[in-house]
Amino acid sequence: MEFNGIRVGYILTGSFCTFSKSIPKIKEIKSKGAEILPIMSFNAYNLDTKFGKANDFITQIEEIAEKNIVHTIQDAEPIGPKKLTDIMVIAPCSRKYFI
Repeated sequence: MEFNGIRVGYILTGSFCTFSKSIPKIKEIKSKGAEILPIMSFNAYNLDTKFGKANDFITQIEEIAEKNIVHTIQDAEPIGPKKLTDIMVIAPCSRKYFI
């Protein structure tokens, strides 16, 4: 599947154990032509865990997306009204379901 011209909001939530599997998926979607808008919940953006340091994940995601991560309510507010994405991926949403 190609994503040429598709704006994908990729949201990472606080299930930190999935980050190492999700980041390659962001890269894959980007390589298929998508424009990535990276979004992280407050905890995902700020907390270091046994699965890695928040700043390391942030750096990787921002390098892939070539955009800063949206991580505050104020920055996220215009996403819907301004129609900044065509589709949204919420990772994880449940169990081991990945694109």
